[in-house]
Amino acid sequence: MTKDIIAIVPAAGIGSRMQADIPKQYLPLNGQPIIAHTLACLVEHPKINKVVVALNPEDDMFAELAIATHPKIQQVIGGKERADSVLAALLQTDEQSWVLVHDAARPCLTHQDIDVLIDASQQFPQGAILASPVRDTMKRGNAQGQIVSTVEREQLWHALTPQFFPAKQLKQNLQQALVQGANITDEASAMEWAGVAPGLVKGRADNIKVTHPDDLMLAQLFLSQ
Repeated sequence: MTKDIIAIVPAAGIGSRMQADIPKQYLPLNGQPIIAHTLACLVEHPKINKVVVALNPEDDMFAELAIATHPKIQQVIGGKERADSVLAALLQTDEQSWVLVHDAARPCLTHQDIDVLIDASQQFPQGAILASPVRDTMKRGNAQGQIVSTVEREQLWHALTPQFFPAKQLKQNLQQALVQGANITDEASAMEWAGVAPGLVKGRADNIKVTHPDDLMLAQLFLSQ
């Protein structure tokens, strides 16, 4: 790939499900905040030209990180929702580049997975995401907490990050989807909304997102390996 690759890290959330006093991306993990592990993986990858971090306007912790002054890192003010933060970063990004959007709270990302996703752009010029095939039996429930049906898992995938798309198309689709009030939960859903079918690239199962307190212990185990 000859075009620049820009990593975008939406980090404006407060992570209420972690039941912590600080945003989850700043919780300590093996001696460093979670986001420091995430950013280190991205800035150290030789094919990534820049990393744009979208921060909460009241964030006073990021500037204290040693990695915050890395020459590859650029800061922007994010928005209330993930899509708003990603769009804020896209507005500061060259439209001719490709963007690699990654969750701040996924600190176990490997360069191997980044390489596999970047290489997949040859097969999926419309863009692709890292994903993991569903292994467990899936059940659909109702409001009363009862099983309604068993869902066929054959073609089901867990969406992971990074998600990798041409910057111009992602920006246009995000903007239009937000104007229309569409429910955008990740970058792929914005592309799907516009009629694009992103590729699915099998990623490592240890690329977990730290969402609940138990996830911290699991992430610590994976990083130690």
